[in-house]
Amino acid sequence: MLISELFSVEGKTAIVTGGSRGIGYMIAEGLVRNGVKTYITSRKTQELEPAAAELSKLGTCIAIPADLASEEGLAGFVDAFTAAEPGGLHILVNNAGAAWGAPLGEFPASGFDKVLAINVKAPFMLTQALLPQLKAVATEDDPARVIMIGSIDGMVVPIGDNFSYSGSKAAVHMMARHLAHNVADDNITVNTIAPGPFRSKMMGYLLDDPDSRARIAKRVPRKRIGTPEDVAGATIFLASRAGAFLTGALIPVDGGLSTHG
Repeated sequence: MLISELFSVEGKTAIVTGGSRGIGYMIAEGLVRNGVKTYITSRKTQELEPAAAELSKLGTCIAIPADLASEEGLAGFVDAFTAAEPGGLHILVNNAGAAWGAPLGEFPASGFDKVLAINVKAPFMLTQALLPQLKAVATEDDPARVIMIGSIDGMVVPIGDNFSYSGSKAAVHMMARHLAHNVADDNITVNTIAPGPFRSKMMGYLLDDPDSRARIAKRVPRKRIGTPEDVAGATIFLASRAGAFLTGALIPVDGGLSTHG
């Protein structure tokens, strides 16, 4: 029961959606650095290719551009991955997401449609489409892993007007539990990480300003913003032997922010 064995993910194959920036990039970097052959995807090739090139300096990272919110894009991605990795998939990290903000009374239907399609429908459909690849490598001792990236905004009422985002992340948390129950017999685990404040495109405008960053950090019981090690560490735990008996779990990686209720 050595740490090097309990937490090893070396030799596995992973997909990280939205892996070209923010939390997705942090997770992909953690996996690549620890010997995981990692595929990253996003809609924006101009961001995806340089990210994969940078991560490839640390290990093996491959970019497959795709719009996972569209049926054609999702099917094309699954076909491309399966052709490249006929042996199967060990780790699926559903991270890609979108947000929308507008005052109550002015929130547009398009803001709900877009966010729910990207944050809820796409990860469900992708997980469903990749079940054969996950089952192909899953064993009782070493199950295949699906890791959903939720948010503390889906656990506590957030400050702001991102109604569709908070609703979508609450839906992701429940959807993961539902999936976990249904695929347990297939030796697949489904767990959720709910990040608090991390440097991402969604929070960049807040965290790049020193005064705003200090205000946000002050609200966090741990008095700081999340780091790449924090979210990558939680992911590696769930993907390793140490996390093999967890399924249907929701892990807030938020410095205690969700304890405010």
